[in-house]
Amino acid sequence: MTKLSVNINKIATIRNARGGNLPNLVQVAKDCEKFGAQGITIHPRPDERHIRYQDVYDLKKVVTTEFNIEGFPNTQFINLVLENKPEQVTLVPDPPGVLTSNAGWDTLKQKDFLKEVIKEFKQNNIRTSIFVDTQLVNIENAIETGTDRIEFYTGPYAEDFPKNNEIAIAEYVKAADLANSLGLEINAGHDLNLENLNYFKNNIINLKEVSIGHALICDALYFGLEETIKKYLSCLK
Repeated sequence: MTKLSVNINKIATIRNARGGNLPNLVQVAKDCEKFGAQGITIHPRPDERHIRYQDVYDLKKVVTTEFNIEGFPNTQFINLVLENKPEQVTLVPDPPGVLTSNAGWDTLKQKDFLKEVIKEFKQNNIRTSIFVDTQLVNIENAIETGTDRIEFYTGPYAEDFPKNNEIAIAEYVKAADLANSLGLEINAGHDLNLENLNYFKNNIINLKEVSIGHALICDALYFGLEETIKKYLSCLK
């Protein structure tokens, strides 16, 4: 079964809007696990507009499933990851101030940089994943960075899915076939939801994990967190 990692950035956004500690980010993470989530994902950014750096240390103490930290690997981020040693670190090419991750790595131009960063994480027994699009050249060069996994940026899939699901998935299938042939494990994330998740999962061979935050939290406003997580897990069976 493909694992569900719940991205709790949006919970931190709500908390920060009023100050204080409501909702309690740590408790929400524990509840997500209790309700069946197989991982917790966070994406701390330099301006701490949602996840604060202290949150990382607090969550490390309580997360009992897979802890996945996403972010751009500047010095501060690298040190944060090494100090907390999550099960997985996901590297994204986010420039400072970007609203949300919206592109994959150019693994040809950034190969040497990624190789150096990934080497340090792997020396500390942290599984690595890098955010990529479906361009085959980026898959081919990803293997040379030393990464364990790639994470498909699924924004284009989610955008095209309502128009034509077969066209929406086609490039991802090709990219996944190449990744599997190279021995790269596959994660996915960005705008996956209850409408498009099951189709994606059923067409991508060896999909190990999806990371879902925005859509899942939006659905939780209507269904409640426990029922929403159950619905997403059902999509992945």
